[in-house]
Amino acid sequence: MERSTPIPTTQNVAWGFFGTMNEEANVAWPLAMTAISNATGQPLEYIRSFLDSRYGRRFADELRGNQLTGLTLEAAIEATTKSWMKRTIGRITSVQRGIPYGLPELIGYVVYCETIDS
Repeated sequence: MERSTPIPTTQNVAWGFFGTMNEEANVAWPLAMTAISNATGQPLEYIRSFLDSRYGRRFADELRGNQLTGLTLEAAIEATTKSWMKRTIGRITSVQRGIPYGLPELIGYVVYCETIDS
């Protein structure tokens, strides 16, 4: 799929997703941005806020774990994205952060990170 909107660059090279991905960050960033955008339907600016946050670091940690099982970078991004879409926001997180209960984690945290970043 060709994207008409340019992918925003990270605003957090030291931490979050980008910092966790280290030497693979430049390749992984646009792949993750695209995969998350396709899965959530959220704007790229929201996804950048998510990936630049501590939740983006968690996403990258899980992605790295998937790579350790032998998955390629692309397959690990896809597996991690699917995993975050399957898990849902629990009651405690819903109360603490105001994210609707039962929403897929990936959508919930992408939107949450944009609201706290605004």
